[in-house]
Amino acid sequence: MTLDPPVRPLLAPNPSPLTGAGTNTWLVGATALAAIDPGPDDPAHLAAILAAVRPGQHISHILVTHAHRDHSSLAPRLAAATGAPVFAYGTATEGRSPLMTSLAPGLPATGEGLDLAFAPDLRLADGDTLSGPDWSLTALHTPGHLGGHLCLALGDTLFSGDHVMGWSTSIVSPPDGDMGAYMASLHRLTTQPWRRFLPGHGDPVDTPAARVQELITHRLQRETQILAALADGPATIPALAIRIYTDIPRHLLPAAERNVFAHLIDLAMRNLVTSHPALHPGAEFALR
Repeated sequence: MTLDPPVRPLLAPNPSPLTGAGTNTWLVGATALAAIDPGPDDPAHLAAILAAVRPGQHISHILVTHAHRDHSSLAPRLAAATGAPVFAYGTATEGRSPLMTSLAPGLPATGEGLDLAFAPDLRLADGDTLSGPDWSLTALHTPGHLGGHLCLALGDTLFSGDHVMGWSTSIVSPPDGDMGAYMASLHRLTTQPWRRFLPGHGDPVDTPAARVQELITHRLQRETQILAALADGPATIPALAIRIYTDIPRHLLPAAERNVFAHLIDLAMRNLVTSHPALHPGAEFALR
């Protein structure tokens, strides 16, 4: 890509309805390279990353935006092949809010691809910076899609992971996803004049301010739809999802239900809705 330092994308061969064309692995730098999001544990993708390292180059840092398998599970093998340390916020469950931690034991497994085996060699906190000869990356902790999600700033270019993508919204699935945190992280991105987002899936986002505002507006519209539906009377999450998500294939309704639950948790924390008998996907929800 026409950036200074150079940035090169490599597309992992893992297309799906939730990953789009596949996971983007980003190589940053001209000599000592930062590899962002190694991707799924796929031998062909490992070979492609190693083949992309040109004479006079080496991978010096491996960075993982978050511990979903489609982003992180190749990290150990790439580290073994290159000797580079792996950097991330933490393990797959670190970064959860106290509320999500308390809810987790009572929630069913979501199958959203947590890489429970992942553990970084070194941890990145919000504001930490890593540098190579011609690049500097600053970590922004952006929980929401996952509690330990990081975006990585290269000047006014942001590697946005799964937090902001152009082709799709992010799944926010409790207890790993947190709608209140996700909205706060979106609002945080509005405070800086970004030039371009390079996401974990899909094409670069060349109008980042507009895209972030679009995502904020979209989530607020979903919230309004949920409140409007509950104004007609108490309802369960499946009933709400069928009523609200009228434009998606039925096989994606379980993911939609988890998004609805994420909104309902946030609304409950703001004292706008109640749940009976408890805050749980099987509860009946009503306006307070």
